[in-house]
Amino acid sequence: MTIKSTYIIMCCLWICALTGCVKEIPVAEPVPETKTTPPEKPIQPSPRVQASLKLTDQGRRMLDEKKPEKAIRVLEQAISLNPRNGRNYYYLSEAWLMKKFVAEARKFNYLAESHVKGDEDWMRRVARQAERITELEIKIKKYR
Repeated sequence: MTIKSTYIIMCCLWICALTGCVKEIPVAEPVPETKTTPPEKPIQPSPRVQASLKLTDQGRRMLDEKKPEKAIRVLEQAISLNPRNGRNYYYLSEAWLMKKFVAEARKFNYLAESHVKGDEDWMRRVARQAERITELEIKIKKYR
């Protein structure tokens, strides 16, 4: 064997030894793609509902000013725009109660109760209103 062939064999052995020592670099597994959803926008009430809410507030203020006739007109408009808002019925019952019309007050109190179910605060208000209606009814019968 010649020096040249010995040199070639040594180089091959050296290369083989080096390649055996190479550490395998772990390949990171691909991260599954996650869809990023934009934050949800709050649902805006329809224009009818918004108009109804403004009328409800206007009617409530008229009751505060002791103007039940005007409040009744405004609250009836609010109900025609959004018949699901129990607060409209509550305030309408208040207006009739101010005018001492027990039958109308009771009717709208009943409607308020059916529309505010699930809201404990409003259920208590409606229950107190029903008690006041009953008290007024008793007073009216007493004076007849």
